[in-house]
Amino acid sequence: MEQDEAKKRIEQLTDVINRYNHAYYTLSKPEISDQAYDLLLKELELLEKSFPALAHPNSPARRVGGEVTREFRQVTHRVPMLSLSNTYSKEEVEEWEARIHKLIGDQMEYVCELKFDGVAIGLTYQQGLLYQAVTRGDGVQGDDVTINIRTIHNIPLQLGGVGYPDFLEIRGEVFMPRVSFRQLNKTRLEEGEEPFANPRNAASGSLKMLDSAEVAKRRLDCFLYYLPGTDLPFKTHYESLQAAKSWGFPISAYIVRCSSIHEIFDFIREVDEVRKTLPFDIDGVVIKVNDLAQQEELGQTAKSPRWAIAYKFKAEQAETILKSVDFQVGRTGTVTPVANLQPVLLAGTVVKRATLHNADIMAALDIRLGDTIYVEKGGEIIPKITGVKLEARPSGTFPVSFPTVCPECNTPLVRNEGESAWYCPNHSGCPPQIKGKLEHFISRRAMNIETLGEGKIGMLYDSNLVRNAADLYGLQPGDLLGLEKVYRDPDTGKERKVSFQAKTVENILSGIQLSRSVPFDRLLFALGIRFVGETVARKLAFHFHSIDALMQADTEELTEVEEVGDKIANSVTEYFSQPEYLDLIHRLKEAGLNVSMSSETVVKKGTVLEGKSIVVSGVFQHHSREDLKRMIEEYGGKNTGSISLRTSFVLAGENMGHEKKKKAESLGIPLLSETEFLKLLHED
Repeated sequence: MEQDEAKKRIEQLTDVINRYNHAYYTLSKPEISDQAYDLLLKELELLEKSFPALAHPNSPARRVGGEVTREFRQVTHRVPMLSLSNTYSKEEVEEWEARIHKLIGDQMEYVCELKFDGVAIGLTYQQGLLYQAVTRGDGVQGDDVTINIRTIHNIPLQLGGVGYPDFLEIRGEVFMPRVSFRQLNKTRLEEGEEPFANPRNAASGSLKMLDSAEVAKRRLDCFLYYLPGTDLPFKTHYESLQAAKSWGFPISAYIVRCSSIHEIFDFIREVDEVRKTLPFDIDGVVIKVNDLAQQEELGQTAKSPRWAIAYKFKAEQAETILKSVDFQVGRTGTVTPVANLQPVLLAGTVVKRATLHNADIMAALDIRLGDTIYVEKGGEIIPKITGVKLEARPSGTFPVSFPTVCPECNTPLVRNEGESAWYCPNHSGCPPQIKGKLEHFISRRAMNIETLGEGKIGMLYDSNLVRNAADLYGLQPGDLLGLEKVYRDPDTGKERKVSFQAKTVENILSGIQLSRSVPFDRLLFALGIRFVGETVARKLAFHFHSIDALMQADTEELTEVEEVGDKIANSVTEYFSQPEYLDLIHRLKEAGLNVSMSSETVVKKGTVLEGKSIVVSGVFQHHSREDLKRMIEEYGGKNTGSISLRTSFVLAGENMGHEKKKKAESLGIPLLSETEFLKLLHED
């Protein structure tokens, strides 16, 4: 076949397969048999393989995945992805509606939609073609997960219909249908992995997998529900969604327009009655002002739009009997009481365990073995006990006592002043702490070694192959082949053996190898330093640029970093003072992991700010605070969160904090305006 002929056939196949996908996955009206569809898709795949220059990034052949990425690039949202304010009562919704009327007037219409329990996503299209897909992230920046989004069949790769703009953004929710969730957990158990706690966690974990072919197997789904800041010729939110539907977007059928609070709650009651029968999870109803001009007039707070609110269904509650209490040790040594219950059906699942949180809550509940307790399950992974039915308490019972020594290693427990948790200080010898640190190290947001998991880590630890993160990088095929684990099948109750076969071993070692390229800030988070979460790890990495510089920093230098206070600074210095962790860092360096910022990450445009520590405070006319902080780093400077004698100058905007200004003046620290700063960079 000649190239021109191949190009024409590829275009024909692309159009017809896209049409069949839309009919099947969005409209639920199949137009072709599975066998005939597979033949068309196979023909397209063969043509694109034979003529790779003709293959388009948005080809329907990409639905099966196959692209592998090393990491997900951070993207700044064109319009921030805000969170909705939540409410749990009719009274709070009435108060919200009253505020809307007071600000806008009497002529109001609302749109009520389902609140999907998944992962927020923003999709952008250029000239009708899918260009980019970005997660919510922190609302300002998210991860580019486009290669994985292409595997979701009901998300159009190319828009149909007429009237869509050249540039279009639409937002919604990626979720895992219940049937896909059950199948995934069954597979994970068969492979010796821990099951996901709920479909939301499964969807989130799937969307951040590095291999899009694996994502495709998860059978994710999507609904879209909002077109932000787009120049569209519509007066209402409802009209914009109907147009989006005509362009091929998956828009939920559960949408109604309401003109009163009574109609809103009629819809809420209807949804509450049917939500258990839906093929996907929801946790409430979203109420939006329909008129787009009124939305703009109402505006937003720093975190949420004023023109929308989420009514969340109250957590379901059940009564059951407390049989016993276990005490679990986490990766930081925190001891958490977990109640073992007489099995009870709650929110569609059988609940056998529930968290008691800590010793103070146990004491407040005055919980005793044999008690009839109230247990709830809302969005929590583990259900929680909310109360005791005192009138049903058996006689002669005594409160459950909290242990004084670690239930795993018998080390005396300690409790820091001002904290509610008791914890085991034996961090280097307590088995669940060691395994917990390893599980944290391989987790998606850290090193993202997705070919490992809690079950496999347990097998490696129990076989004395791994005792810390550095041991992972010395594993050989012979160490892993044939390792066995026994698990109980949840359906049959029978015990089954799972062993590492050649393919599993290959996948594990490949995943470990890929993690060597994970950026420094995520490695820093993966170390599991107490109080150092993702955001703080990123700020420390961008401030110090290398593990060596961070290790040499004292508490004063650390507290200059934005969001780092005395508690975090002391935790970091304590971590790097311990010989076992210094040895771990040394071994990770030898294993070739990224222990400094790469030149691609720290993009330098100049050196005018080299060696300067700068505090950004206030609101600016031409740039956001994040943009200005980025400029500081690009020109060699360091962003710091607090003013000290080390501060070179303060980049001061309107409404600068009074205390910061007072301290800067008292220390003689210069205040630069945005204009003066840009002149300094020659950026004006």
